[in-house]
Amino acid sequence: MSRAEQPSRRTVLAAAVVAAVAGGAIPATAEATPGAGGRAAGPGRAPARQVDYRAWTTFRDWRSGTAQGARPVAGARPGVAIGAPAGTADYTDPHTGRTSAWEYAVWTSPVHRLAVPSTEVIASWNAHTPSGTWIQVELKGTYSDGTDTPWYVLGRWTSGDGDQDIRRTSVDDQGDGRSSVWTDTFAIDDASTGLRLTSYRLRLTLHRRPGTRATPTVWRLGAMGSDVPDRFTVPASTPGLAQELRVPRYSQEIHKGQYPEYDNGGEAWCSPTSSQMIIEYWGGRLTEEQLAWVDPSYADPQVCHAARYTYDYQYAGCGNWPFNAAYAATFKGLQGVVTRLGSLTELETLIAAGIPAITSQSFLEKELTGAGYGTSGHLMTVIGFTADGDVIANDPASDDNEAVRRVYKRREWENIWLRTKRYNASGKVVSGTGGVCYLYFPAHPSPRQRMALAAVGVR
Repeated sequence: MSRAEQPSRRTVLAAAVVAAVAGGAIPATAEATPGAGGRAAGPGRAPARQVDYRAWTTFRDWRSGTAQGARPVAGARPGVAIGAPAGTADYTDPHTGRTSAWEYAVWTSPVHRLAVPSTEVIASWNAHTPSGTWIQVELKGTYSDGTDTPWYVLGRWTSGDGDQDIRRTSVDDQGDGRSSVWTDTFAIDDASTGLRLTSYRLRLTLHRRPGTRATPTVWRLGAMGSDVPDRFTVPASTPGLAQELRVPRYSQEIHKGQYPEYDNGGEAWCSPTSSQMIIEYWGGRLTEEQLAWVDPSYADPQVCHAARYTYDYQYAGCGNWPFNAAYAATFKGLQGVVTRLGSLTELETLIAAGIPAITSQSFLEKELTGAGYGTSGHLMTVIGFTADGDVIANDPASDDNEAVRRVYKRREWENIWLRTKRYNASGKVVSGTGGVCYLYFPAHPSPRQRMALAAVGVR
C-alpha cells in the first residue's frame, strides 16, 4: 500500500485473534488478560472464543478427504497431487482471454465444525505448481440456520505467469445475499443479524496441461474463522521480551516507478517487500536465472520478483494475503500461513523462538509517532522489542534500506494493529486490520518453534 491515506480497495478482516490452542482443529481462546481483548471468563465460565484455525498437513489428513483423481503423497512433506485425472475441463482465463483444456483432479476436506461460529473466514495454502499446472481453492459452508453457502472460489493460484500458466487471480462478485467473498476473505454480509458460519469444507481442484505427467502438489491447506466484537481501542499488554532478530532490510520506496504493471510500481509493494525480507531471513534465495528478467540497473531485484509473483490480476495488486503466503512457500524448506494474533505478548512468544511476523495495520500519520505517513492498509515486519517493550519493525515504507529499521511506541503500535474500527482522515468510521499477520517458518520447525506456533494457534 502506498503512504497516502486512501480508500481501501478491499474489505479487511475486522477482528482479532487470540492464541493458546491444544490442537490444530481447536480454536484459540481469549481471556480478559492484558492485550487479549477478550471478555472476562469469570468463575466457572469458559473463556470467550475468537478464532478457529484448522489446517490439513499430514498424510493422515490428506487420506481423510474425498478424492476424485487426486492421491495423497507420503514423504518428509506429505501432500496431495494428481493421480489419474478425473477428467478434462476448459478454462477461459479472464486476464488473457485464452481458453484452454486442463486435466483435473479434486480433493475435498472433511466437514470442519467451527468451534467459533464465524463472521469471516480466510484460507491459505502452500503448493508446488510446476509450469503448466495450477490449483483452485474453494469453500462451502453451513450457516447457523442450517442452510448452505454456494461453493466460493477463494483463489486460483500458480507460482508462474508464463505462456503455459494461467494468471493468478481472486474472483469478484461472489455472494448469495447473506455472505460474500472480498478478494481473499469470506464474510457474513450483516453480522448484526446473528447469522454465522458454523462449519465448512475446503475443496482443491488440481489442474495440468493434458498429456503431461506434471502435477501440482499441495502441502498445507488451512482456514481461519473468527467472530470478534468491534473495538476502537484494545487493552495494553505488559512488555515481556527484549530481543531483536537479524532480518534483511528492504525499502519499497526505492522501487517507485519500476514495473508499474504490478500495482503501479514499488510504492505499493509493502506486502511483497515484507515477504522477501522474511524469506531471506530464513535463507530463501533467488537465482541469477530467476532474476534475469529484472532491469540490471535496479537495486534489490528480488523485491521486483516478489511483486511480480504475488500479483493478483483481479485485485490488481500485490497485497492478496494468501498469495503472499503461497509465494513464501515456493522457497525450499519454507511454509507460510495467514492468521491473526491478539496481543504483542503473542508476538513476543514468536520472536523469542526466532520467528518474525508480517503485520497489517492502518492509521493516520498522527497515530504512529515517527512513521511520517498515514495509510489505509500497510504491511511491515516485526523483528523484535526494545528493553522498554517498544516495537522494532522493518518498515518498507522508508526512503532507503538503511532507514527501514524503525522503533515504534508500543502502545500506539499495538492499538493500530489490533483494533477493528478506526476513524479515517475524513472522520469516517472504517475497518481496522484487527491483528492480521503472515507467519513464515521452516517446513520442519524446531521443538521450540513448534511450541511457539502452537501457542498462537498454528500447527
